[in-house]
This record gives sequence, C-alpha cells and structure tokens, in this order.
Amino acid sequence: MTSRREFLLLACGTAAAGAATAARAQRSPQLDALRKAALEEAVRKVVGDAPPRRGKVKLDLPPLIDNGNAVPLSVTVESAMTPADHVRVIHVFTEKNPQPYVISAYLGPRAGRAWFATRARIADTGTVIAIAQMSDGSFWSDSVSVVVTLSACLEDLI
Repeated sequence: MTSRREFLLLACGTAAAGAATAARAQRSPQLDALRKAALEEAVRKVVGDAPPRRGKVKLDLPPLIDNGNAVPLSVTVESAMTPADHVRVIHVFTEKNPQPYVISAYLGPRAGRAWFATRARIADTGTVIAIAQMSDGSFWSDSVSVVVTLSACLEDLI
C-alpha cells in the first residue's frame, strides 16, 4: 500500500516531468521562420548575389541520426586543386540549428585534394547544406535531408 507521502512525491514528480516536456514542446510559432531567415542570411553572407549551382560538391552524412550531438560528416569537391583551379573554402550550414553556420574549411592548391571530415551538432530534423567557393569565384553546393531522433543545440537562440 502506498503512503500519502509516497503518493504526493509520485504525483509531484509526474507533474514536473509533464511540465518540462510541455515547455520544450511549446516553441514559438515563429521559431522555424526565424531559423529559416537566419539560414538564408548566413548563406547570403557567403555567396552574396551569386546563386550556388548544384554539382561538384558531395556532402556525406547519415540520413537518420540517432544523436545530434556528434554527427559525422564529410565534404568532397571535384577539383584539380591546381593554382589555376582549386577550392578556396567549403562552408557547411544547417537549417534548424540556433546558429546555422557550422564550419568553414579553407583550402588551397597545396591541399592536394578538396576534402574534409568532421563531427557537427545538428539540432533537429532538416537540411544540411555544403557550399564550396572555387578559385574562379563560382559557388557549388549539395544538400542532404536528415532526420534527427535525439536533438542537439537546445538553446533558445535563433
């Protein structure tokens, strides 16, 4: 038989857990729009008015992510990596992170090949975008849609 004290502890614990879950579930309805605008602004800062073209860039990361805290990703760019034709920088962005700018990898012709691998925090289900700037000033991109089951980046920032 449950005592009155045990019943009150269980009831309070259940109510507190429900309130914490509800608080996380009640995001601002404008949060997705704010994050999308932040992503567009971050990409615009990189490419300016030049539209990135699809191709040359291969973004590789798992489509189903169990834990968004340390997601392995790699980016490969088709390039001769000569002084006349090389990759200057590769940028990675995420759609749903509070801050969409994930990483920039600066390369040059002496790098040998245009490739890097790292781990990144991915906040929620959405799109991850890689944009490469070539030595001729052109921009090339690739994107991957991912599903995150355990979110990272739980800050309330946009």
